[in-house]
Order: sequence, then C-alpha cells, then structure tokens
Amino acid sequence: MALNYIWIAFFLISFIVALIKLVFFGDTLVFTAVMNGMFDSAKTGAEISLGLIGIMTFWLGILKVGENAGMIAMFARAVNPFFSKLFPGIPKGHPASGSVIMNFSANMLGLDNAATPMGLKAMKDLQDLNPVKDTASDSQIMFLVLNTAGLTIIPTSVIALRMANGAANPADIFIPSLIGTFISFVSGMIAVALYQKINLFKLPILVFIGAFMALMFGLYSWLGGLPPDQIEIYTSLLGGIIIFSIITVFIGYGAIKKINVYEAFIDGAKEGFKTSVMIIPFLIAILVAISAFRATGCMDYLVNGIGYLVAVCGLDTSFVPALPVGIMKTLSGSGARGLMVDVMTTYGPDSFQGRLASIIQGSTETTFYVLAVYFGSVNIKRPRYALTCGLIADFVGLVAAIFIAYIFFK
Repeated sequence: MALNYIWIAFFLISFIVALIKLVFFGDTLVFTAVMNGMFDSAKTGAEISLGLIGIMTFWLGILKVGENAGMIAMFARAVNPFFSKLFPGIPKGHPASGSVIMNFSANMLGLDNAATPMGLKAMKDLQDLNPVKDTASDSQIMFLVLNTAGLTIIPTSVIALRMANGAANPADIFIPSLIGTFISFVSGMIAVALYQKINLFKLPILVFIGAFMALMFGLYSWLGGLPPDQIEIYTSLLGGIIIFSIITVFIGYGAIKKINVYEAFIDGAKEGFKTSVMIIPFLIAILVAISAFRATGCMDYLVNGIGYLVAVCGLDTSFVPALPVGIMKTLSGSGARGLMVDVMTTYGPDSFQGRLASIIQGSTETTFYVLAVYFGSVNIKRPRYALTCGLIADFVGLVAAIFIAYIFFK
C-alpha cells in the first residue's frame, strides 16, 4: 500500500506544482515538458526491459543448468551458516539460498548485467516458498532491502565516469565508497532484523562483518597504490574471471552429472524471456511518475529547502549541491548517474561536491527501481515494510557518504 500512495503522490504533487507554475507564473511550457518527459520515460522503461531480454535469457539458462546439476544446492549448503540466520524462512539446502548469494556476489563486484537476472531468479525461488503470493514474505523483504542497500566492493562504473570527466585520480573515491556501501548494507540488515526480530549477534553474522572489514583492508592494500587505469583493468579482470568460471563450472559439472545441459539451458532461458516481458509495466509505472516529479521542479524545491534549513542551523552547506544525486538514487539509477555527471561538470570532478556525488553514487542502490522490478516480476502487490527499511538504508547511506566525504576530502 505504501508504494501505491507514493506513486499517487508523485502525480498529484507534480500536477499541483505544474498548475501553480501555469496560473501564477505564466509558465505555458510546463505541462508540455511534463508530458514529453513522461512519454520519454515510458519509452525508456520499455527499452530497459527489452534490453534485459538477452542477458536475462542467457543467465537464467545458465542458472537452470546449475540447478539441475546440483551446483546451486551445493552453493546453498556452503553459505547456509550465514544466510540461515538472516533468512530463517528458507529451508536448508533450498535453491533460493544459492540464487541469493550469487546475486549478492555479482552486486559486490559491480556486475549489474549479471546481478539483475540472478536477483530475479532469487526472487522467483523465494516466491515459491511464499504462502501468500501477493504479499512479500519476510525472506523476500530481507533480500530486497539488502539489494537496495547496494553492497558493492568496487564501484567500477563510478570510477570510469570520473576518469571520463577528467578527474586527476578517478579512484580516489574507492575506499570512501566501500565504507559507505558497507554502512548502508549493515543499516538495512539491522532495520529488517528489528522488524523480524532476528538476533544479529550470532557468530556467522559477526564473522561475515569481520571478514568484509578484512576484505576492505586487503583491497586497499592491493589496489590503493595502483594508477586508476590499472585499477579499472584489474577489477574488470577479476569480475570476468569469476563470472566466466561460474559459467564453465556449471556447464562442466552438468556434463559430468550426465544431464542434458542444452535442454536445461533452454528451459531456463524461456523463463528469462517471460520475466523480461513481465517487468515492463512495473518499470514504466515508476519511471513515468519520477519523470513528472522531476520535470515540474519538485526535486529542485526539495533540495533547496534542505539547503536553507542547513544554512539556518549554521552548518556548512558544501554538501547540498550533491544531495540531488542521493535523492534521485533512491528513485532512478540512470537519473542519479546523470546528476552525478552534472555535479562533476559544474563543480569539477576533483571538487568536494564532485567527489561527494561520486561516493553517493557508489554507496547506495535504487530502492524504487529494485522494488518495482523485483516484486513486479513475481506479482507482489503488498510490500509490507520493505520500502520503509529500504529507505532507512538509503538515508543512513546518504548521511554516511556525507560524513565520509568530509573526513576524506574536506
């Protein structure tokens, strides 16, 4: 219901603001701009969904091979000590555990194209366990919120955009982004755990947090001293090795198990095609609403209001120009990416604002997009508290990014 009210609010607020601009300020182009933006967003939503068909068809085919060969079950048993604490509703050894961990692995490496189909596969597996098909289960909520928290070890796309915009050291936001995304992930995990009364003070969870902190230190030691172009090369190489290794192992193990690998792939690929088409209406719905909100200037009013309040409190307002990236990141990943580039263009990629915008972009995920696409793919209509917890993770991640930027660059 919360998503329903928010979706309605986007249109009502946008219409009222546009009407005020027309009647009181004589802006005769505002409604034209809104409608053009909405139509463009509808087209974009369809193009994004159709663009996913190829990669989703391929990945769900590969995952079906792994599932039939028993690799997913083996993977699930390996990670069960940790995930069983966060997902007590998933039976031991169920394929959903393997799908969930593979999605998180792809996200951590910044492999967006691989992560999305894996995430949709995980959501489908969790839906098979869901007793109330139109209402999000506890496991689905935990999975979605941890996704929106956007745990990413290496923000490769952000580094690449900073390099393209002429930053002296494009990778200087690497460690700050890593810290920010970890804080966002942990805050989302805590928020859902409080709702679901999950005790996080258990050895497997504490070991995971400790291991990730050790990983951050190890990556810093390995990559911190390299030139930015080499960092991009090594991170791309690492991601490619891991993903292609998974594909090869799944196919090879399937052949050893004497299953018909080709037929298994085709069966999974058919599911990928259906899922790609299914998410089109859900994605268009949220993108069109966001477009109307942006075109009427509501986003600008929100940010300027925050800036005024910060100034009244006597605080430094240097971070305010980067706030649109954080706010938009909750709504639209591509929109936030565009705003990040705009901040770097306006203030410079090596400015405090440019670096902060980059840290924000690398520290959080797109809550409304993930919620619309993932829940939409299995026809979830009642998200319960998923949106609330996702927004908590986003807010904590945004605040953390601001503080981290001040610590590192101010």
